[in-house]
Amino acid sequence: MKLNLQDTAFVFPGQGSQTVGMGKDLAAQYPIAKQTFDEADSILGFSLSAIMWDGPDTELNDTINTQPALFVHSLAAFRTFSHLYPNLMPASMAGHSLGELSALAAAGALSFEDGLRLVRKRGELMKHAGTLAPGGMAAILGLDIPALDQVCADASTSDEIVQVANDNCPGQVVISGAKPAVERAMAGAKAAGAKRALPLAVSIAAHSTLMASIQVEWDDAVNNASFLPPQIPVIGNVYAATLGDEAAARADIIAQMQSRVRWTESVTLMAAQGVNTFVELGTGTVLGGLIKRIADGVTSYPLGNPQDFLALE
Repeated sequence: MKLNLQDTAFVFPGQGSQTVGMGKDLAAQYPIAKQTFDEADSILGFSLSAIMWDGPDTELNDTINTQPALFVHSLAAFRTFSHLYPNLMPASMAGHSLGELSALAAAGALSFEDGLRLVRKRGELMKHAGTLAPGGMAAILGLDIPALDQVCADASTSDEIVQVANDNCPGQVVISGAKPAVERAMAGAKAAGAKRALPLAVSIAAHSTLMASIQVEWDDAVNNASFLPPQIPVIGNVYAATLGDEAAARADIIAQMQSRVRWTESVTLMAAQGVNTFVELGTGTVLGGLIKRIADGVTSYPLGNPQDFLALE
């Protein structure tokens, strides 16, 4: 196999990577993957796999389906890898936003069922928050984090907050919050030298204080799930630090709802720890593209389809 697992990290994508047909070929080729999709359908009580494989994309793109779909495909890919290479484990893991739950499940901190139920609940609550407190998000290109933090502070008022939601990679940052504040921040970012400020087609202000309306319910859901110590180091989104035990994992998942995703710092940490290869388990290659803009000289591989597994041999 091409990979040296001692300097390899597994990473798990978040929302935006979904596509109709995701995981279908994997399930057709590998029985362990098919079992994973069947198990998910049984746990949820409806055919999520049918939405994933056949659409329509409007249904797949509903966050209550998107989030579990990405989780299930990622775990199906991880289980397939573990079946093919039973004694091989990566040096570390990380997931972007909801992908952190995928990473924790893969690392053994959460059962597949508890992880899936949490991800489904997360989608339901975030969608509900979008109706209770509609907000917006925007991608800001070409402005560094300190400058953008200042822009957001200047654009915020006591009633309308905007903040950095996703530090994806140098030059690509997402802001989130009340729509008027987001619009002010977009104008402020351009005035501060940003190359572009692009509104995203969402009504949910993820990773912002607008999620406060569902925070208590989310806390209860996380606290009622059974966590175990991760068997593989997982880098958390909130502090870009290793989640050393179940309490740290639980706390990070809770805090993540209103906190920024520190993806640049997470990848930088893994690279500093000797990781030079990143494998993106599940749907798409979004994270691989970001990682190459964060760390010099690294290699990334997708791992979500049968041909991806063949390419690793």
